[in-house]
Amino acid sequence: MREILDSEFSAMIKKNIQPFQELMALYRCAIMEVETKLKVLDQEFSLEYDRNPIETIKTRLKTPEGIVKKLKKHNLPFSLDSIENNIHDIAGVRVICSFPQDIYLLADCLLRQDDVTLIEKKDYIKNPKESGYRSLHLIIEIPIFLLKKKRMMKVEVQLRTIAMDFWASLEHKLQYKKSIPPEEAKDISRELQECAQISAALDIRMEAIKNRIHQDNPAADRITEQS
Repeated sequence: MREILDSEFSAMIKKNIQPFQELMALYRCAIMEVETKLKVLDQEFSLEYDRNPIETIKTRLKTPEGIVKKLKKHNLPFSLDSIENNIHDIAGVRVICSFPQDIYLLADCLLRQDDVTLIEKKDYIKNPKESGYRSLHLIIEIPIFLLKKKRMMKVEVQLRTIAMDFWASLEHKLQYKKSIPPEEAKDISRELQECAQISAALDIRMEAIKNRIHQDNPAADRITEQS
């Protein structure tokens, strides 16, 4: 059955190679738009408050293999319309911040822009996954302006602290180590849950230190309260 589905997807791509490539190009443009918006916000914050909330920005475009895997998982049709209408994380932007407050600051500033529409929000910081995973996920829709028309494209934006990203990277590697015995994997998962709690406590502690250092300029940390 898997071979049949893979061949069906391959046949669909071959039949629509040009439209598929154009669709992927639109998602690349959407990534660039969101990345630019975030860099502008980071620069403005630097000028206004003399510090940058963003450490790094990572981007990715879901591979054809990743797309077909998601279509299979949700039993969705193998078509370009199905891809665009049902898979909202083809274009991905991951924002790494220093402190948890910066995550909500950036999310708030981004969503206040009049050409950004929030489609879905999942707060795994206030409500971590059972594994210990923490991150703020936003699915947003933004316009892409082409030569003769405008297209609305969806982008997934993930916002994490450095500690959250470090933990998520290790947890991801564990998931793909098939050679680990089941009992050992359970023990590692328990340790990762403990590490997630430790990293969350570290985030809170470091943020408290930062607030003490910047207590002479509290407006920089209360900006989201003004929205």
